[in-house]
Amino acid sequence: MWQTFIEPASMTLLTIQNLSRAFGSTQALANASLTIDKGEIVALMGANGAGKSTLVKILSGIHSADAGSILWNGREYRADSPAQAVAQGIVTVHQSTDVVGVAGLSVADALLLNQFVDGRQPFFLSRRSVRKRAATILEEAGFALPLDRDFGDLGTADRQMVAIARALSNKAQLLILDEPTASLSAREATRLYEIVRQLKARGIGILYISHRTADLDALADRVVILRGGRNVGAFARPIDFDAAIETMIGRSMKAARPHRREQFDRTVLQLQGIRLFPDSPSFDLSLHAGEVVAVTGVLGAGKSRLLSALFGIERFATGEALLDGKPYGPRSPAEAIARGVVLAAADRHRSSLMPPDWPGESIAATISLPHLKQWYASGFLFSGRETREGEEAIGRLGIKASGPDASVWSLSGGNQQKVVLARWEAEPSRLLLLDEPFQGVDVGARQDIIAAIRAHSDRATLIATSDPEEALEVADRVLVMEHHSLKDVTPTTADIKQSEEYAR
Repeated sequence: MWQTFIEPASMTLLTIQNLSRAFGSTQALANASLTIDKGEIVALMGANGAGKSTLVKILSGIHSADAGSILWNGREYRADSPAQAVAQGIVTVHQSTDVVGVAGLSVADALLLNQFVDGRQPFFLSRRSVRKRAATILEEAGFALPLDRDFGDLGTADRQMVAIARALSNKAQLLILDEPTASLSAREATRLYEIVRQLKARGIGILYISHRTADLDALADRVVILRGGRNVGAFARPIDFDAAIETMIGRSMKAARPHRREQFDRTVLQLQGIRLFPDSPSFDLSLHAGEVVAVTGVLGAGKSRLLSALFGIERFATGEALLDGKPYGPRSPAEAIARGVVLAAADRHRSSLMPPDWPGESIAATISLPHLKQWYASGFLFSGRETREGEEAIGRLGIKASGPDASVWSLSGGNQQKVVLARWEAEPSRLLLLDEPFQGVDVGARQDIIAAIRAHSDRATLIATSDPEEALEVADRVLVMEHHSLKDVTPTTADIKQSEEYAR
């Protein structure tokens, strides 16, 4: 009697073998390999320029591979566009949320935007039906967002949540998350972890790209490391993150944290009796030449508003500000810059970089943009100063680029951030304001940026970051902002995370 055997369905969702891709003389991927099973969370680590983005863009249908193979559910995989990738069940949530929605669209509209474009929604729709479908998408994702709010008014974290919720609505079998917690608070990141675990339990594969060891420790089943477009290591649980980071950057991390300075001479900024809002508690703050102070806390605690007020975008409700002993109250960013106060805002893609293919998108032009009036007082633009500043920045900050004329959009996230920092180092300043400066920046590039920040003894630096570990890594002094007010904390990660806002 014959017995019929049924072969169990394969658990392997994605198999990448010897994938290669070059851009001119640059080898972005060189025989990279990766597997992901159903219900598995695989973290992809690598320094900026290691090939992570290229691999993701090939999976997403943006680029094609020069060599190698991709098997999807056991069959050859090919996607010539992001729409084709989504149709096959591979959905990517990119770090930048500029493609998720635009000002003028409601949150509900942004959640259904893909379905409007590809015809999955009827031609005639009532506002009620749009809100009902959008509410279902948010409920399934586990997020709570105001459906009628203008997408353009959302902060970075809320835009990220819209992107993730919309991706989940596409019935993804493989969800690629590119730095999903880069702009989330500790509380929001914890909520995201819960959602990712639920997706894993439903059999969805996750390719998770992050530089944050807290993310990977909470979620990753395995870590795969790329360097120079090649596989250089893989780690299974329990993950040795010290070894993983050293494998990723190719050098020791023993001297990661700076030697904190405690004695400073000159006061640069003095804030007294400051209230960010009329009903918020008041606080005082002093910053000194050569001092690096980090302010951490949840999104909405007031960190960005403090920096915006110092840069002339917002206004303090009450209080007195002195810069180098003189009254300071800028009515615009131009007035702040004239006094030597400069800001690198949180979302560099929206605030600091010219759009792709526009004049001024090169490294040199990006650096020169706020200095044009000063550098070219006669009204004539000559490339000499721009080129020189671009070349010096590339050498000083270790920017990986072909030259000062290279487009900033051809650079990795960490190198883009170095260009933004170089912009404000091109002229002397008294106070450097940095809002979330390490978003999408790998450990190696972060060390280069920290070294550049701490190299100046003639200016003060104030950094806003939602990551307490980043705050401890860069700063001489760490403050926590709660309910729009500041308080000093003992400089340990545990103390910061146990503050009232983080404990919620």
